[in-house]
Amino acid sequence: MNRRTFIQRGGALSLGLATAPYLAQAAPDFLQRKFRISLNPYAIGVKISQEEMIDKAVAHKFEAILPVPAQLMEMSPGKLDEFLARKAAQQLSWDSAGLPVDFRKDKATYEAGIKELPKIAVRLREAGVSRVNTWIMPSHNELPYLENLKQHSQRLGLAAQILGEEGLKLGFEYVGTKNLKIINRYPFVGTLKEVQDLIADIGRPNVGVQLDSFHWYTSSESVADLEKLSNDQIVTCDLNDATAGRSIIEQIDGERQLPGESGLIDLKGFMQALVNIGYDGPVRAEPFNAKLNAMDNEPALAATSRAMWRTANLV
Repeated sequence: MNRRTFIQRGGALSLGLATAPYLAQAAPDFLQRKFRISLNPYAIGVKISQEEMIDKAVAHKFEAILPVPAQLMEMSPGKLDEFLARKAAQQLSWDSAGLPVDFRKDKATYEAGIKELPKIAVRLREAGVSRVNTWIMPSHNELPYLENLKQHSQRLGLAAQILGEEGLKLGFEYVGTKNLKIINRYPFVGTLKEVQDLIADIGRPNVGVQLDSFHWYTSSESVADLEKLSNDQIVTCDLNDATAGRSIIEQIDGERQLPGESGLIDLKGFMQALVNIGYDGPVRAEPFNAKLNAMDNEPALAATSRAMWRTANLV
């Protein structure tokens, strides 16, 4: 179950001048940027296939696309080669793939997923994907903190081992919103420091952090906290803004804004920290926004691209 589904069940135009070459000419400091603006269509309500992502990314000035493990697995070797050639011709890089293992449920569900992971990891490596990510639920109804830490460490540690054997990194996203921290009986990992403790407990060199500006904000963290990280510690990064009219503790995980929409989050400071530490991975929007989701594909893609380039151009 992805977090969007969890939250739902819990009840809770053209881009114009925003092209990379133009921005580089208009703002020399922009050349410091190493990260890539990525298209994750499913996070903005755009339902397109892996193959369709290439044309949409090019049309809307994205620099990377989301790898979808299930769709890559379905491609024949010849079809995969053709797809990768098209992707390379457009100079698109890969984003991070979602971990295709449900580790949050019962043991049988986890074991069924982890059994399939080795062959999926091989296909991801063959496709040139190098990053995988997942999110950590910040509370649990049955497991107190230490028991939950042990279960996460064991289950995700094995996933990291399997991925590492194929040269893949695994990133964990901590969830900072108060509503999900208190929805269950026992609190769990919900800050940058806590997710680093989980990473340390796993103790594998290919495990890192998935940053999200929204969770950085709702965890009341600072630019200085980000600048303590190294490029190698960050697997991927989501950009969002908070909802106006709500305090930090009133923010809801499934109700966010495109970056720069409300101005509540210090995205200039966030982005400058990424530049300062030399982060060279993907950045993508993950707003879980009902208004954006209701748009047709082209307006949603255009609005997201504008917001992402506006935010990238802050530094």
